[in-house]
Amino acid sequence: MTTEPQGTWDPRFAAVADEFARNLSERGEVGASLHVLVDGEPVVDLWGGTRTLPSPAGADGSGDDGGGAAEPAPWDEDTAVVVYSCTKGATALAAHLLVDRGALDLDAPVGDYWPEFATNGKETATVRMMLNHSVGVPALRERLPDGACTDWELMCERLAAEEPWWEPGTRNGYHMLTFGWTVGELVRRVSGRSLGRYFAEEVAGPLGADVWIGLPDAEADRVAPVLQPIPDRDNLSRFTRVLLDDKGSLQRLAWLNTGGFDPNDPEVRRAEIGGGGGIATARGLARMYGPLAAGGGDLVSAVAVARMGEVSVATGCDATLLLPTRFGLGFMKSMDNRRRPAGERDSAVLSSTAFGHVGAGGSIGFADPAAGLSFGYAMNQMGNGILLNERGQSLVDATYRALGHTDDSTGTWIR
Repeated sequence: MTTEPQGTWDPRFAAVADEFARNLSERGEVGASLHVLVDGEPVVDLWGGTRTLPSPAGADGSGDDGGGAAEPAPWDEDTAVVVYSCTKGATALAAHLLVDRGALDLDAPVGDYWPEFATNGKETATVRMMLNHSVGVPALRERLPDGACTDWELMCERLAAEEPWWEPGTRNGYHMLTFGWTVGELVRRVSGRSLGRYFAEEVAGPLGADVWIGLPDAEADRVAPVLQPIPDRDNLSRFTRVLLDDKGSLQRLAWLNTGGFDPNDPEVRRAEIGGGGGIATARGLARMYGPLAAGGGDLVSAVAVARMGEVSVATGCDATLLLPTRFGLGFMKSMDNRRRPAGERDSAVLSSTAFGHVGAGGSIGFADPAAGLSFGYAMNQMGNGILLNERGQSLVDATYRALGHTDDSTGTWIR
């Protein structure tokens, strides 16, 4: 069985391939894929490692593929995996298509499209607030029943009835899973199609991108289980400390009151969970962002791409994550917390023109129109934190250096 890196790369990007290999040999990577497009052409296409760990621990995803074999299956070029909040980029893109086509108004009240949502203090909420994490419903206070995360109608009903944690638009706090239903329900109501179907028909299908919001049964055998991280108990983040110490906190409810969200549950994978349940390959993520790196291509207008790339909200203390964050309309911008205390250093350092989304544990997809760059990285072994870790960041850094960028000390990569 071959677990060494496989694939191809342009010689200019040899350092990227070296970092990918180091991730597997030195940094705890188990299985991963990386795909990089520049001006629409693939310059890196790599995969390697294994789908699971080499111990027969069974169906919890920490051991073999369920068949009892001690030797894990290799990660091949078509292996897919749950990419957590990279899914938000797909959900946001679906909404932006509707904005670009004149069907959805960013500054209209949410109640114009979803009247039931405009209650209990959310009457002033706008579509823009839904996308930039300022609408104020990052968590649900009342306990969700098991399986709720796979029940679209229930989740939307609960979010519509929820009192906001702050007055909509007055601050921003990361909407971990709820983003998928707040933005996704707007997509459903405006388009007349479910979020997953709309994305498949309007984005993934035309682009040939293996990204799904709601996994078809025919693709199930391609999906590697997610391997949970080993907590760094010596350097707990403020978010984690609050989560552990305050049972009623926004942080605990956002993280734990998820209605049974489990990325390795086949029913969860089938469900359209637009905030964190999407499944993708690295190629799929890069292809999804390809038109955006090219100024819109045949997918959206150049104005839409410019709109996606602008910072919409920024704060020194995200109401949910309790650290500095910067967001566009549904997309993350470069976030540099590397100089903060240990446990508070979650970062994703990109260029100032880049936008995309990371997934918990370290996956990422993004576009950089100024560089003509689209980038996708997917892996199964989660790292600690909500943003990138050294594995993903090393690949991003090497890619920018190969493109002639020379410095990231300002918090963004510059030429």
